[in-house]
Amino acid sequence: MGWFNRFKSQTSILAVVLVWVFCAWGYLFYQHNQMTYQPMSSMWMPPSEALAWRFIDFSLVYFMWAVMMAAMMLPSAIPMILAFARVCRQQNKAAHKLAYLFALAYLSIWLLFSIVLTLLQWQMHGLAWLSPMMDNQNSISAAGILFSAGFYQFMPIKNACLTHCKTPMGFLLNEWQDGLVGAFNMGLKHGATCLGCCWTQMLIMFVVGVMNLLGMALMTLLVILEKTMPLESKLICKAVGVVFFAWGTFLLID
Repeated sequence: MGWFNRFKSQTSILAVVLVWVFCAWGYLFYQHNQMTYQPMSSMWMPPSEALAWRFIDFSLVYFMWAVMMAAMMLPSAIPMILAFARVCRQQNKAAHKLAYLFALAYLSIWLLFSIVLTLLQWQMHGLAWLSPMMDNQNSISAAGILFSAGFYQFMPIKNACLTHCKTPMGFLLNEWQDGLVGAFNMGLKHGATCLGCCWTQMLIMFVVGVMNLLGMALMTLLVILEKTMPLESKLICKAVGVVFFAWGTFLLID
């Protein structure tokens, strides 16, 4: 029955994480439908002028980004979370409690990054690079984001972070820490490395439209494929970088 208990434990942890993911995507679908079908006169939109932003505007934009980060990044962290829980069980530790703490610490890194994204959006509205509906309306800024993302794909730090994310057991063996504090610290470290791998890809939401559900889904799929494809990290990084360069060039000449 040992194998059944291990399977049951893994399944329950996976189910909880998937509930978080589905709730995040459900909220994004709700917001998208509100923007699509609600009359503009009764719809909240970020102010077009930077000086017109109030605390409630920053709060709503931050919450939107925080939910987006949970929806887009938690799925790619599932292999690491399950591997962490498996090691905890092998050491006869409270796998559920430690795995959830690890996942929350990982997510907290992306919640902090959401502050940066909120401030960037604030400035982009002030510069008239984003429309009130949060769509990009400046092809030069969009191309600049894509070129920056493409350039980052060729940098050694991108390859190093992606290599870390592609080898969960290697990370656990090298970075293992015991206890609740250890689980939290490991989650923070994995989240920071994951941020180093994927932060420029999150900026691409400013190119496709901040609330573009298809764009969110494609970026989520890209992150998952980068971390799971059985190819060398350098090859994946460079291939994605070429795509970003080509996309940015197309926007400039279109």
